[in-house]
Amino acid sequence: MDRKKELKQLYKETPIEAGVYQIKNSRNQKLLIGSTRNLKTLNGLKFTLETGTNTNKELQNEWKHFGKEAFEFEILEVLKKKNDPYFNEKEELEKLSNKWLDKLQPYGERGYH
Repeated sequence: MDRKKELKQLYKETPIEAGVYQIKNSRNQKLLIGSTRNLKTLNGLKFTLETGTNTNKELQNEWKHFGKEAFEFEILEVLKKKNDPYFNEKEELEKLSNKWLDKLQPYGERGYH
């Protein structure tokens, strides 16, 4: 029981990081690029796919067809926060996401966008 408490405390103490991630289908190389203000939420994203409740229907259908073993989750970049009162995390995260979308072009046959 002490180990469980330790792990919970460690989880709570881990800093919340915003960033951009990708989900890659290793069978057909399709990509989904996403961003989140809390990278810890990627486990919740996996959960929605496993329970069949993900809102991206194409991704959800291929998850069901190929199985979870065919998909890789990767953090592409963590947002560097600034100690600036005018720093807007949401805007900067959107810029970072757009950078990766432009670079990887996950549209049409190449992705889930």
